[in-house]
Parts: sequence; C-alpha cells; structure tokens
Amino acid sequence: MSRIEVVSEYVKGLIPARRRDSHKGDYGRVLIIGGCVGYTGAPCLSAAAAVRCGAGLVWLGVPESIYPIAAVKLTEAMPFPLKDAGGHIAEEAIPSVVRRLEGMDSCLIGIGMGRFEGADRLVDAVLQNARCPVVLDADGINAIAGNIDILKRAACPVIITPHEGEFRRLTGGMEKLNGAGREEAASRMARDCGCAVILKGHRTVTAFGDGAVLINTTGNPGMAKGGSGDVLAGMLAGLLAQLPLKAAAASAVWLHGRAGDIAAESFGEYSMTPSDIIDSIPKAFDFA
Repeated sequence: MSRIEVVSEYVKGLIPARRRDSHKGDYGRVLIIGGCVGYTGAPCLSAAAAVRCGAGLVWLGVPESIYPIAAVKLTEAMPFPLKDAGGHIAEEAIPSVVRRLEGMDSCLIGIGMGRFEGADRLVDAVLQNARCPVVLDADGINAIAGNIDILKRAACPVIITPHEGEFRRLTGGMEKLNGAGREEAASRMARDCGCAVILKGHRTVTAFGDGAVLINTTGNPGMAKGGSGDVLAGMLAGLLAQLPLKAAAASAVWLHGRAGDIAAESFGEYSMTPSDIIDSIPKAFDFA
C-alpha cells in the first residue's frame, strides 16, 4: 500500500490550464441521477457543484414529481423528468436513464434518491451500461448494500463515496474505522471490489485497486452538515468528465476541503452551509 498526503502542490499539477480555442464540448458531459420527494436539494447541490468545477454540460434526471422544483433551482445545469413511482424514480425509467448514458463522460447516481424497491436494479443497469466513470453516492451505495457483487460486475470504472455509516452497511459493520484502520479498510474494499473508494470524514481516505492511498489535508468541522457530501459528489462528477480517474478523485477531495476552509474563513464553522462551499470553489482553484 503506497500512501500519499495530498497537498496544494500535488493537486496543482493535476489540473491543466484551459486552451483559448476550446469550447464546452471539450470539458465533458455529466449525467446526474437522483432526488426524491423530500430530498430535492441534494441533486441540485451536486449539479451546481459539477458546473462550478468546469464541466461543459451537466444534465440532472429527477422524478417527475420534483422536476418543477429542480427546474426553478438550477440555471446552468439542465434538469429533466424521469418516470415517478411514489415520489421516487420508477423502475420504468431505467431504459430512459440508459439511453441518457450514451455520449456521457461521467455519471453520478444516488444523491437524494431515497430507498425504494428497484433501486438496486437501477444502479445495476447504470453500472452495466455506462461507458464512462460512474460515481456511486449516498442511496446509490445503500441500494447495493445487500448485494455488493453489483460493484464487482460493473462494466465501467466506479468510485464509491461512503461516509462511515454507509461503509459499515456495505461491509456488514465489521470494519475497524479508527486511525490506520480507515486506510486499511478502504484499501481492502478498493482491491476486492475493483473500484475506487473515497471514505469520507476527517482526513478523507481515497483508495484505489492498485494499492495507492491518498490522505486529504483540507477541510474543517463546519463541513459536518447535510449536503456537504452532495457537493463533493458533484465536484467529483464534474472533474471526472475532464480528468483521468485518479487525478479527478484527488483533486475533488482536496478542492472540496479547501472550499470548505475558505467558507469557514468567511462565515465561521457554525454558520457556513454547503451552498457556501459551492460559492467558494472558484477561490479553491486559485493555487497562487
């Protein structure tokens, strides 16, 4: 297991300057799938964060019952409705989601999706049909907690972004997640499941199947609020559409924490919000 602490200089070397003769098609197409009644904010935070991280085009698919809310909340991203069953994405929406995957450069699924019958089939369909990297977050992770083999048979590169509770559900609650145990547990899952693992928390651990482990050095307790993880997932999806997987993962985690530190400087750890983190992303990209 090779271990690297991620600092500013490391991330600066991963993000190229934009060419003057480029256009939106050069910076990736992102598809985000999530949301349900009662969780309308999460997917919108992710979509806004993906745009802030420079993605060329961002689409957001949500249940048709919350589509009007997403359409009002978002200006730069492009929401669209999916067939709805009881306020969640219906299983009948799977063919539409699969069609939308064509031509995408990254996909994020699970944010604010809720738990419902058929969620595992939706996730499995995405992982089987995507030809781009897929970020599996929140209820996307919970959907496969009873069948982790879905990760092993994925036809695309996958990054999972669990907090400790979600990680324990995936592993049956047997992992020791204190100290070095977090690094070992994330590395073992990355190796066994053939995916990248971003185990969120203080000094977030990012592990890859080849044994590489990255330890983040940014972030603060003010980020311990609902919605902060949705921002990270959107940042990751936005950067995955533009950068190689390892570079996108390292950059997203560090920039997320740095944006959180900037927000804390402006608003304080008690009062800062996930939206403040999104608003602080531009300054986080300023490495000078």
